[in-house]
Amino acid sequence: MSRNNRKNQRSERLDEARKRAKSRFGQTPVPLGFPSNLDSKPTEISIKWPTNPIRVNVERKMCDLVTIPGEWGFLDDDNVGKIAKRLEPHKVTVDQGLSLRKALMQEKAVYGHHKMMARANMLRRRYDNGESVLQLSKRFDFPPVAIFRAILTSRGWSKVRIRDALRQPEKKMPGRDATEFKDAEEKDRVTNVNQGETAIKADLFELVVGNYLDHHGINYRRQEDLLKEQQKEHGRPVNTPDFLILDHLEINGEPVAWIDAKNFYGANLSFTKRKTKKQMNRYIDEWGSGAIVYRHSFCDGLTIPGVLMLDQSPLDTSIMNSDE
Repeated sequence: MSRNNRKNQRSERLDEARKRAKSRFGQTPVPLGFPSNLDSKPTEISIKWPTNPIRVNVERKMCDLVTIPGEWGFLDDDNVGKIAKRLEPHKVTVDQGLSLRKALMQEKAVYGHHKMMARANMLRRRYDNGESVLQLSKRFDFPPVAIFRAILTSRGWSKVRIRDALRQPEKKMPGRDATEFKDAEEKDRVTNVNQGETAIKADLFELVVGNYLDHHGINYRRQEDLLKEQQKEHGRPVNTPDFLILDHLEINGEPVAWIDAKNFYGANLSFTKRKTKKQMNRYIDEWGSGAIVYRHSFCDGLTIPGVLMLDQSPLDTSIMNSDE
């Protein structure tokens, strides 16, 4: 497809998303998630939301400054300090750099998965000969937990058995395996099993965004309400943005029918962009254009037709800071 055709396609998609957002209150039947007693004349609200995105060329430089080959875990204070110093000339915060680092590791893990699995038998032999999972991770630059899964797969374990074993390693694994898995999980920020802390911080950021919407008197429904309703009506979640907007809301002149809060940096990377676009397109098809709020800002090259990119600039994130 030529550049002009792609540009026209994006323009048509954007126009369609805007029209759907503006006409959703007159739609019959009412859109998914809309209460039956909703006011037929929702309030018109327009707000300005300042943003401070990171330029594409700056993000490209950041990619080389935040990664450490063979290191997949949380960094110690010394390495965090080194990254902060590297980023300083580019006026990028260390939180933005570390969030980009996680996105880069996720992309590398996904795109390197088949290569790693092709070496599963070799990894198992080295492990059986005494090399630790962390040594293998450093040597071959694959995530430690992913390597551990590959070793179990090479032994002939099924996905169900692996899943159960990782949930209860002390009960389901021999002594060395249980210890190796614990070590691997502690040094793996990408494929570790326990994501509890990440979920807590994501919930806090949703609270921050909700407080901002409340301050502006914006009417909305929360994700948990949509989830319960859809589970009851459809037997599964269908579309559950963090905030389904029930007013005629415009942000920076764009109609916004829904908002998703992302407690990370919006990286312009192929894997994360494709994943985000797939999720947001479902919302656009249902309600029209909407917005994503990134806690650690976003790259100005990250564009999805029908999605307004926002950041934390006008938000009060003090409850987040006290938690960290």
